[in-house]
Amino acid sequence: MPHFEHLLGLLQKEKEEDLRQFMEQIQKRPLAERVKQGYSWYPLKVVQTGFSIGEKAFVVVERTTHINEPHQLRAGTSARFFTQTPHVDEPERTGVINFVERNRIKIVLNARDVPDWIEMGQLGIDMLFDDRTYSEMERAIHKVMKAKGDRLAELRQILLQPSKGPVFHLPPPDASAPDATLNASQEQAVVAILANQDVTIIHGPPGTGKTTTLVAAIVRLCERESTVLVTAPSNTAADLLTERLDAKGLNVVRVGNISRVDESVLSHTLESILANHPESKNIRKVKLQAAEYRRQSRKFKRSFDAEDRRERQHLKTQASELEAWARTLEDRLVDEILTGAQAIVCTLVGAANPVLERYKFRTCIIDEAAQALEPACWIPICKSSRVVLAGDPFQLPPTVKSMEAAKNGLSHTLIERAIELLPDRVHLLDVQYRMHRAIMDFSNDYFYGGALKAAHGVGDRRLLVLNKDGATVTVFEPVTFVDTAGCGFEEKKGEKSSESRAASRYNPEEALLVREHLLQLMSEFRDTPFFPSIGVLSPYREQVTHLDEMLREDPTIAPLMAQKQNAETDHLQKNRHTALTINTIDGFQGQERDIIYISLVRSNAKNEIGFLSDYRRMNVAMTRARMLLVIIGDSATIGNNKFYSALLDFVSNNGQYQTAWEYMK
Repeated sequence: MPHFEHLLGLLQKEKEEDLRQFMEQIQKRPLAERVKQGYSWYPLKVVQTGFSIGEKAFVVVERTTHINEPHQLRAGTSARFFTQTPHVDEPERTGVINFVERNRIKIVLNARDVPDWIEMGQLGIDMLFDDRTYSEMERAIHKVMKAKGDRLAELRQILLQPSKGPVFHLPPPDASAPDATLNASQEQAVVAILANQDVTIIHGPPGTGKTTTLVAAIVRLCERESTVLVTAPSNTAADLLTERLDAKGLNVVRVGNISRVDESVLSHTLESILANHPESKNIRKVKLQAAEYRRQSRKFKRSFDAEDRRERQHLKTQASELEAWARTLEDRLVDEILTGAQAIVCTLVGAANPVLERYKFRTCIIDEAAQALEPACWIPICKSSRVVLAGDPFQLPPTVKSMEAAKNGLSHTLIERAIELLPDRVHLLDVQYRMHRAIMDFSNDYFYGGALKAAHGVGDRRLLVLNKDGATVTVFEPVTFVDTAGCGFEEKKGEKSSESRAASRYNPEEALLVREHLLQLMSEFRDTPFFPSIGVLSPYREQVTHLDEMLREDPTIAPLMAQKQNAETDHLQKNRHTALTINTIDGFQGQERDIIYISLVRSNAKNEIGFLSDYRRMNVAMTRARMLLVIIGDSATIGNNKFYSALLDFVSNNGQYQTAWEYMK
């Protein structure tokens, strides 16, 4: 199996590079520095303790300092729970972060009991290097390689080496009535999913309703199948699917770690459903009694005779018997919950959760497949008879830290390969509901062969302001490029960028230009009751930080901005956001605003463009805008590149091309 042997080799290189970066950037640093940079929380207070599914204890802890400061801890991350109290035996426990809520974290420990030192204080949490994801991907690849004469072997053949003869027949008409809320391409995609015998590919460009289509398909699948497995690469994407399926009235169970903790998602987690089950009180009582027997059996005694030894053994035996009983009761309840679910939602790696070990599914949905490493996709496929791959290979690719692994194919996704090998299985969603036609057109022509069209009422939607007479008028072209060429706006390298593989950069003068343009735009809406939502994006984290600090200092702009939050809870603001959001392009994917600014940053004599050479990132950025897209950059630096040369020509012919001199005082 040369392909899979090659994949395993690339995974090993990625794991080694991931570990190297982790050790260099995180683990070798002193605690105070780790806390400052958000890789650790310290000090903490305990809010709650208890038992999770299986023989595992959990703790919920809360920050007492650095309140609301940004951090790097995420749901699903391996972590170390520790105490700084001196002279403590085994002063740490490992575990997995279950959820993060502002200043509170729940960590499920790799232990049956909470540690005795939990009441001593000086508690903290450290991010750990997580090799579990790699282990699960490797395990899935080995399983695929060994498959012989079964359904997994057939899916492997179809996805890697489809036969040259006809392997796919057009689906028969769907017996159910068409969904009036879907357009023709969405309905056709749903029908194809229902008739799917092995592999279906849903290609969903920006704003075309990919999630809406998948949800509609899952609802209809649930009328025919007992349970559908629904997966995505990230916790956030899995949580969104959970919400959308719940809104359709389905019985949804969310398995694994969650990134959101609002009730709409939390109530669907397996842990929450178990906790609210009438039988759960009995199980908790049994677990607590077992924990008490274990605690008593560990009590230190200065003198230890035969009677004490027998008593200790008796306590251990009782604890084991109670644990076995609790496990039996819990397994029965988990089985009842999972078999009763219409949809089980998890991440790709979450599909390897032990509670799903013995389950098989007729259909597996993989959303955002273009952001997933191929080995991760095989984890849910191993549990399924047929698969739906949904995504857009012209948006952000999966993150690969090893340049060597990326160069040799690890960044090439399964959905990309499937589109190449199985073009007759691809269903393009061709109506977009987000952008003005002028914003859509460049990406449409460059990436999608002109196949997209704007929905009625969307393609001509513009920003309107009030003139002096109180009438609404249009003052903005939907697409604007502000050219900084010849202004001396040279890019700079961030102070800390030398520590990372890809140096982060910023451009302070370009940031000032963003502010000036933004102030002029705000002045146009001064007397207008409707104020548009605005996103300011850049591919460079250093520029985002610089923009955030600078705009917060401006008394006119600052009131529009949300309070600083960590990225883990940013989703809570996504649907009720304040007027202005600043983020990296990667961090903003999946969101949209009325107005989008893009600060390109790069401006140098060598015409080096770095991150900008990944055109998929720019496709994501440009297609976040509904009514106005403003791109600010140096045409002299980017103009020799084929993609950006075409973009500049497009704006010249179809939008507003300005120079930075128009905004300089």
